[in-house]
Amino acid sequence: MSTHREPGALQPGDLVVARNRKWNGKAHWVVPGRYLGEDIHGWWIFQGAGEFCSRPGAAFYTASDAVLLVPRTGEFVATFYDDTYPGDFRIYVDLATKHGWNTIRPGVTEFHMIDMDLDVIRSVTHGVFVDDEDEFDEHRVDMGYPAETVESMREECAALFEAVRLKTAPFDGIGANSTCAEWFRKGRA
Repeated sequence: MSTHREPGALQPGDLVVARNRKWNGKAHWVVPGRYLGEDIHGWWIFQGAGEFCSRPGAAFYTASDAVLLVPRTGEFVATFYDDTYPGDFRIYVDLATKHGWNTIRPGVTEFHMIDMDLDVIRSVTHGVFVDDEDEFDEHRVDMGYPAETVESMREECAALFEAVRLKTAPFDGIGANSTCAEWFRKGRA
């Protein structure tokens, strides 16, 4: 099975299972969703309420809808939550590398990435902040992140922080005219 940076022949409605790993190969999150389509920013996946998500030591059914953006370029994925989400986050950007798509069979694709710990978050109560810098520093040593990867992730994190803070598309919020609004509408149709 080969892995590609672009998803290939995905069709709206196809099942996409996001499988995240850590740098050392250990499993992280597994999150199912339905492919919605693509735009200039990348590929959009609807993760509906009631979906089963898991990682080693944790599992839950999602409480609300979300949309995931897998970017055309960049070392991240971004999850958008609207006002139906009972939590505090509205935008959650995971720094991630080694994006890859594997077609399992027609209508079923896996998206793989390596989670690089750092997260840029837009919170209702706390504004925009970077989370898990301590975890990044710990894993940088414990898992042996290469120096160029560390530098690249820190630069990407700083750029993403500014984009989220300044509400630069696709991080222009969750309102009716935001970039992600149309993807929420398509996912709920």
